[in-house]
Amino acid sequence: MSDNLELELAKLIIDFCHVEDVAAEDVPVDAPLIGPDSPFELDSLDAVEVVVAVQKTYGVRIGGEKTSREVLRSLKMLAAFISQERA
Repeated sequence: MSDNLELELAKLIIDFCHVEDVAAEDVPVDAPLIGPDSPFELDSLDAVEVVVAVQKTYGVRIGGEKTSREVLRSLKMLAAFISQERA
């Protein structure tokens, strides 16, 4: 994992979504966050938890279905979105 924000986000997701048996450092930044291929094994309800966690932690609002689907594709995409919104 190359970026501190991506690692922070992995830890945040593990904590907020109660993910077990996954080390934040081992999650590829390009891996899907949601769905059967996700190392976190998150579903659509977990996606809502991630959106709320990001909003509470970083003060960044992820709005709209299309936007959230794009932003929640990977840790890399989510980190880029947060960095852009906070700039």
